[in-house]
Amino acid sequence: MKFNLRSIAAAPIVHGQNGAGQGDIFGYGLALVGAALFSLKAIFVKMAYQSDSMAETVDALTMLALRMMFSLPFYIVISIWAVRKWRRDRGTQYPPLRSVVYAALLGALGYYVCAFLDFAGLQFITAQLERLILFTYPAFVLILGALFFGGQITRTGIMSILISYAGIAVIFSGGAMTASDNLWLGVFMILGAAFFFALFQLLAKPLVNQIGGLMFTCIAMSSAAITTLVHFGLSETGQAGISAALDLPRDIYVIGFMIAIVSTILPSFMINIALGRIGAQSVAIMGMINPIVTIAFAIWLLGEPFSGIDGIGTALTIFGIGLYTWFDSRAQSQPNKVAAR
Repeated sequence: MKFNLRSIAAAPIVHGQNGAGQGDIFGYGLALVGAALFSLKAIFVKMAYQSDSMAETVDALTMLALRMMFSLPFYIVISIWAVRKWRRDRGTQYPPLRSVVYAALLGALGYYVCAFLDFAGLQFITAQLERLILFTYPAFVLILGALFFGGQITRTGIMSILISYAGIAVIFSGGAMTASDNLWLGVFMILGAAFFFALFQLLAKPLVNQIGGLMFTCIAMSSAAITTLVHFGLSETGQAGISAALDLPRDIYVIGFMIAIVSTILPSFMINIALGRIGAQSVAIMGMINPIVTIAFAIWLLGEPFSGIDGIGTALTIFGIGLYTWFDSRAQSQPNKVAAR
């Protein structure tokens, strides 16, 4: 059994026909736009942290709570439609209770724990560095897969990951994007997010195949939203109160709404549709633009520094992950070497 970026990356959204619709321009367009919108999340979060209208920097939990508060109504509505579709397609009232509970627990792991670490880490490091570190999460997929899921670490996989982390090392050797007073705290938080996201991906794959990507996403996101809002409520009860915590400037609410809609709901469904039209492998390849978009907007909107060393390191990191995807593509094209699902 061999774990690969293409099959794992598709896990939390939907399972589709690999290689289907290779000439589908609309599908490729959706994949590109969806990846770009996902990549803007870090930009929006950093904009909130740097907002001139805040007397004090807004914290990670507040921003995550705003994201979930705006997202939850949409996922509830979509969940109702998903249940009706389940009844029509499968002839049963609801998914098995055990599967629902499992999806809810995984949602808390993947969309609450990971997101909280990610938002918290962005308080200390640049959006560019955050995106590049998260981009290398397949390293954790390979390691965890080999240790706990019966996976096999291949030589090509090791080589690709080493190239990716060599790029990160180049950036740390003197890149401008590492400028931070609490660099290592932020780095370890983002690495934690990458670790738990990889674990989430591995655990979610069988359940997605069982109940479908749409149902899983709705349950998982709704669970994460409720968990986040409960956490936020409890944390503010003993302080100034929830009403005071939500007494935020209008632009912070606008940013929270943009994170929820532009960088969460819209791209999730764009990627969902793209997976069905062009396949998971092509969607993974289109996702290579993710760090490029983040870097471009971080330089343009946030004024983050970017040097020649950063450029070399970024190119190596993207090349490493791209090489990983290419090797996997070749393996998948050979019937006798298809990775076990």
